[in-house]
Amino acid sequence: MRIVQDIKIKGEQFLNVEPFKKLKNPLLLVFGNRYMLEEDDIYKEIKKIVPSGHIVFGSTSGEILEDAVYNDSVVVTAIEFERSSFIIKCSNVYDYNNNDALLGEKLMEEFPTKDLKHVFVVSEGSIVNGSALINGFERKKGASAGLSGGLCGDDARFERTLASYNENPKEGEIIAIGFYGEALEITSANYGGWTPFGPERIITKSNNNVLYELDGKPALDLYKNYLGEKAKDLPESALLYPLSVKTKVDEEPIVRTILNINHHDNSMVLAGDVPEGSKVQLMMSSVDDIANGANKAAKLAMENRKTKPELSLLVSCIGRKLVMDQRTEEEIEEVKSVVGKDSFICGFYSYGEMAPFSENKTCRLHNQTMTLTLFSE
Repeated sequence: MRIVQDIKIKGEQFLNVEPFKKLKNPLLLVFGNRYMLEEDDIYKEIKKIVPSGHIVFGSTSGEILEDAVYNDSVVVTAIEFERSSFIIKCSNVYDYNNNDALLGEKLMEEFPTKDLKHVFVVSEGSIVNGSALINGFERKKGASAGLSGGLCGDDARFERTLASYNENPKEGEIIAIGFYGEALEITSANYGGWTPFGPERIITKSNNNVLYELDGKPALDLYKNYLGEKAKDLPESALLYPLSVKTKVDEEPIVRTILNINHHDNSMVLAGDVPEGSKVQLMMSSVDDIANGANKAAKLAMENRKTKPELSLLVSCIGRKLVMDQRTEEEIEEVKSVVGKDSFICGFYSYGEMAPFSENKTCRLHNQTMTLTLFSE
């Protein structure tokens, strides 16, 4: 596995393009600020650097490269596999009338199952129901292959997200990358570091990822009461106080953040499903808790690995970044301390993270977690 990385800061050029020219048919992961990915010539610019590259774009709420976090940049990681291969498929939510589960099923059906090790998803993050999308993938994926990924971001603006494969980034795109080969070792894990507080309430009215009522009362009204003065900054301020959602007594709770609000019916749109009957609590965290959570996520991803990771692909949540503020890079440093200094690190801050819990291989949608997908060949 050969890996080359570069970065373009807003108003500048890429720093070192020569090493890219030596790669043959690499996978290019291009994560960047949404405004920079809207530039008309962004695809042509990357394609010129690596004409044979397979280019996957995703907009972010912050770009991760090595042990640094950037806000107004485009970062590129090119991977040339020596004994393995990959296949890339894409589709658009608007072609499925927002039936995200069906989209996941159809996209997964396009991948040959023989020797499939893992599928990594770069998904639009503004309108997709990430839970339904993952459920569709899981129905067709098979137990032997892993699944992870993330929902694209748009800083804390929540206006629109962009993604694409081998074309200019656009809205609504879902890109799936299938990795093949016996030589590959791919592991993934996630961990949060958030603590529930306040009374536990019951979801009494919801529809997929739209939350209407808690304990028979308008959900948004209750949430505003908790936020107080911070309610005027919704939905951004909600990132600091996500919801712990527990659907079954013996299941791990899922963390859900609010993507949007509807003042007309006092509802909240969340990144994934919030089933009726689930128990809900508010959550909060600190800088140290989030950094420790990143360390825990890295250790879970490293458990039982036979080889050291050559590439560490990170997807962390915008809410974690807002809490960490000037200390955001500390969680990346925690990851690096575990995966090793020789592992290339790339990734992005997202509106949702896809990974299994440590005790099983079934992928779930998470919020407010650090998610790692580790590669070696």
